[in-house]
Amino acid sequence: MNSLLPSRMSPRTVRSAFLGLCVAGLFAIAGCSVGPRYQRAPVETPSTYKEAGNWKTAQPNDQSLGAAWWQIFQDAQLNTLEEQINVSNQNLKAAEAQYTQARAMLRYLRADYYPSISAGGSASRNKIASNRPPANVVTNGKTFNDFQIPFELSYELDVWGRVRKIVESQREQAQASAADLATVNLSLHAQVAMFYFQARTLDAQEQLLNSTVIEYEKALQLTDTRYKGGLASDVEVEQANTQLETTRAEAIDVGVLRAQFEHAIATLIGKPASSFSLSPLPLTSPPPSIPVQLPSELLERRPDIAAAERRMASANAQIGVATAAYYPTISLGATGGFESGVITTLISGPGALWSVGASAVAPIFDAGRRRANVDQAKAFYDESIANYRETVLTGFQQVEDNLAALRILEQEADTQHRAVIASEKSLDLSLIRYRGGITSYLEVTIAQSAALSDEVTAVNILGRRMTSAVLLIQALGGGWDRSALPQRPECCGKLSSHSK
Repeated sequence: MNSLLPSRMSPRTVRSAFLGLCVAGLFAIAGCSVGPRYQRAPVETPSTYKEAGNWKTAQPNDQSLGAAWWQIFQDAQLNTLEEQINVSNQNLKAAEAQYTQARAMLRYLRADYYPSISAGGSASRNKIASNRPPANVVTNGKTFNDFQIPFELSYELDVWGRVRKIVESQREQAQASAADLATVNLSLHAQVAMFYFQARTLDAQEQLLNSTVIEYEKALQLTDTRYKGGLASDVEVEQANTQLETTRAEAIDVGVLRAQFEHAIATLIGKPASSFSLSPLPLTSPPPSIPVQLPSELLERRPDIAAAERRMASANAQIGVATAAYYPTISLGATGGFESGVITTLISGPGALWSVGASAVAPIFDAGRRRANVDQAKAFYDESIANYRETVLTGFQQVEDNLAALRILEQEADTQHRAVIASEKSLDLSLIRYRGGITSYLEVTIAQSAALSDEVTAVNILGRRMTSAVLLIQALGGGWDRSALPQRPECCGKLSSHSK
C-alpha cells in the first residue's frame, strides 16, 4: 500500500471523488462509438418460386406451418416419435448448452460496463535492519506490526464505444447461437420424419413381396400339377421355384435396411437401439399439401439464414472494436482502505487512506498492427456477407429442388400407377394362356417380374414423395420465425427446444 496517500477522508473529499466518478461515467455513456453502422447486406430475392407455378395450396386455407409441423402428416406414430426429440436427443442438448455458453459469455463481457471493485486484507510483522541506510534513522532496528484492509476500484471509460461494440458483437453471436439451436432442432425433427417414412416405405415393400410370394407359391403348385399331368416340363417347375425363392430372398433382404432406419430413429429420440422397436406400418397415403409462402419470407423463416445474418452483424461490430484501438484508453482508478500497526485501531479515522486518479494511454507507433487488425476485421465482415448470401441462395435452391421433386414425382406416380395396372393385366393374360397350354411358363415368369418391378417402383415413388415433402418443409424453415430470436439473450433469452 505504499502507493496510497494517507489522509483523513473528509465528507467533502468523499463527495468530490464520487462526483468525479459519476461525471466520468456520464461522459463514457455519452461518448461516441466508432466503426460502421450495421445494415443487412442486400440479397437478390425472386418474386415467386419457379417450381411453384402449379403448386396446390393447402386446404383449408392454412398458409403457414406451425411449430409442430409434422402434425400436417396426420400420423399418430410419427407425432409420438417427434415429441421425444425435445426430451431426449443428445445433439439438441449439446446445441442448447452451446447457446447457454454464448449467453454466459455475453454477461461476462457486459460486466465491463461497470467498475471493478475488489477488497482484501493482510497482516504482517516486520523487522527493519539496524544497519539500513541512512544511518541513525529512528526506525532502524525496530520491529512492528502492519495490518491493512485495502479497497480498489478500476473503470475504463468507454469513450470510443469499444466495450459497447464488443458487447454488441457478442450479443449478435448469442442470437446466432439461438438460431443454430433452432436449425439443429429443425434438422433433427426432419431426420426422424424422413427415417420414419423410409421405414414405412420398406414396410410397404415387404408387404408387397410377401403377398407376391403367396401368389408365386400358387403358381408353383399350378406348374407342379401340370408337370405331374404331363402338361409342363421340369424346366418350368424349376423356373417357378426360382422365381419364388428369389422373391422370398428379396423380402428378407428388406429387413436389413429397415432395421438400420429403426436403429437410427432410436438414436435420434435418445434411446438405445436394443430397447426400441418400431411397429410395421406400410406406407399408403400420399403427402399432404404444403403451404409455400413468398420467397422473401424465406429470409425470416429459416434459422440458418438468421444465424448467418447475425454473424454478419457481429463481424460488422468487430470493425468498430478494431477501429477503437486508434484512440486513447482512458481509465479511472481509486484505492482506499485502512492501515494500522495495532489491530484494535485498524478501522478508525486515523487509519483511513485513499487515492483517486485517472490515466490515459494513447498508441503512437505499432508498425501497422492496428491497421492490419482493422483490415482483418473488414475482410472477415466481407466473408460473412458472402456466407450470408450463399446461405440464402442455398435456401432458395433447396425449396426449388423439393418443389420440383414433388411436382415431378406426382406426375411419375400417376404414370407408374398406369404401368402397374397394365403389368397386372399382362400377368393375368399370361397365366390364362399358360393354363390353356398356349404358351410356356417363361412368358409367365417375364410377366411376373415386370409386374413385381412396377409395383416396387410405385412404392418407392410414394416413399420419395414423402421424403421430398419433409425436405420441403425443412427448406421452408419448418414452423420457425425470426421473431423467436431473443432480443436480449443476456437477461431473458433462455429458449426451449421448441421452434416457438
